[in-house]
Amino acid sequence: MLKSKTKFQRVDRFLYERQWICAGGGALAGVDEAGRGPLAGPVVAAAVILSHSWAATGVPSDFRRLTDSKQLSAAERALFFDRITSELGIRFALGCCGPEAIDRINILQATYQAMNQALEKLADSGEVAHALVDGRPVPVLRVPQTALIKGDSLSYSIAAASVLAKVTRDRLMLKAHQQWPNYGFDEHKGYPTAGHLEALRRLGPCPIHRLSFAPLKQPPPELFR
Repeated sequence: MLKSKTKFQRVDRFLYERQWICAGGGALAGVDEAGRGPLAGPVVAAAVILSHSWAATGVPSDFRRLTDSKQLSAAERALFFDRITSELGIRFALGCCGPEAIDRINILQATYQAMNQALEKLADSGEVAHALVDGRPVPVLRVPQTALIKGDSLSYSIAAASVLAKVTRDRLMLKAHQQWPNYGFDEHKGYPTAGHLEALRRLGPCPIHRLSFAPLKQPPPELFR
């Protein structure tokens, strides 16, 4: 288990990674997901291993504002996406679980599956020794883990995974908008906004809607009417 910060310390978003690297712990991946709450589209997870050289040289200046993707504008997320995916020394992978699987196994299990997909792909370029996970522990994660509440604001690795997962999912929903333009996926990305709910009332669900989610989920039939 990695040591946590004290309450009054200034946030060092490379603290957990630096501790692990200096202890010689092997490859440490940040893991996060995007898309648990929407009524449509996939859940996407990312796993990111930042350069071990940063423990000695410091985090490069153009990465220091990297944080939770929800705290960044769309333009900032796109910029960091390009930096993360092109920076030498950074390894990353993505996992995705679609609406059919979400309906079949539930959103929580689908999220875990997407995370493990990302870690499995990442292992193809070298084994992952440990993961930093945003939120609560993942019971079925394929590698040992340290769970950090609000980890995407505490760890650059998790923040990087947050950005990759969010940008990837948003781009998938933009493609979905081209196929089903009347739902407004380009604006709400599948989340239950008033406009999305109104489109569902008018049009019913399309093939990427999650039929196990309220208000799409049908109530069980009564035995006697």
